[in-house]
Amino acid sequence: MPHRTFVWFMLPSIVAMLLLITLPIVSVFVQSLFVEHERVVIAVENCGPFGCTTEMRADAEATAALRAERPLGRFAGLSNYTDRNHLAVDAMGAIWGGDGTLADKVKATMNLPFWRALAFTLTYCFVVTPLAMILGFAIALGVNALPRMVKGPAIFVSILPMIITPLVGSLILFWMLNPQGVLGATLQALTGDPTLTLRSSATLTWISLLVYGVWTNAPFSFVVFYAGLQTVPGDTLESAMIDGASRWERIRHVVMPHLAPLATFVALVQLMDNVRVFEPIVGFSAEANATSLSWLVFNDLVSADTQQFGSAASTSIITIAGVVVLLIPVLVRTWRDFNRRAAR
Repeated sequence: MPHRTFVWFMLPSIVAMLLLITLPIVSVFVQSLFVEHERVVIAVENCGPFGCTTEMRADAEATAALRAERPLGRFAGLSNYTDRNHLAVDAMGAIWGGDGTLADKVKATMNLPFWRALAFTLTYCFVVTPLAMILGFAIALGVNALPRMVKGPAIFVSILPMIITPLVGSLILFWMLNPQGVLGATLQALTGDPTLTLRSSATLTWISLLVYGVWTNAPFSFVVFYAGLQTVPGDTLESAMIDGASRWERIRHVVMPHLAPLATFVALVQLMDNVRVFEPIVGFSAEANATSLSWLVFNDLVSADTQQFGSAASTSIITIAGVVVLLIPVLVRTWRDFNRRAAR
């Protein structure tokens, strides 16, 4: 394809990416360099029959005028990234540079909002993503081996979690795990602990969120892998059967290598999706035991006192940078595979 034709062909996509992706990210980064204006406080003297007293009151008009004059807020540079609500540079230096056991240092780190949210987000990504891919692949193999008559109903049941709205699905599981729910009552009976609830147990909360994540992510893996199974060369499988290969050996040496590019694609998509985990935390009301980076952004924007746009923007930029870091190994592998195939 001539370069001129290629440029005109790609121009609409490039313009759309600039307008819908690049410029918003730049805007968010600029906002992350500012903090909200402090309220303007004035001294008001109240006089009565027993004398005068002075009290400090917020001047709403002066505060509104200041915000109108400088809507982005006060310039703070990178302080939003290093304060206690984000990377907590000073606090982390004091924790890890001081004395104490490793367990104490980890516990102190988990008391910092950003690092606690990052710990859950990474755990969710690296536990849910592989387990959902394995479960989706196993379901795809099972459905593919079924008779044609029952494949339709089996596919419908397999993708049902994808159809349910994420918030609704999390609420359903949350209600089931309540002490009055079937799962909650069963857990209390099995453990012999009548006080065991999601609110009282951080471990149970994390496990419930991870199980929910696998349940909702597995259908996407199933759909992709099931479609890929339809493209596996039949003659290769027949040759392996003639050579005496077992079912597991055919899956390992024929099916899995054939689906490797699809597995990379699924991992890429699900990592990007899982790093934005938010709905289950809201549905489970799990803020006391588990928070994520996306939840921090939401919390800053619905703050009871004032919307903290600079703080939310800083968390968003850190999240974007984290997603890029997570995707680098997958992208590098994809690039190598592309070059390897191009060289053939």
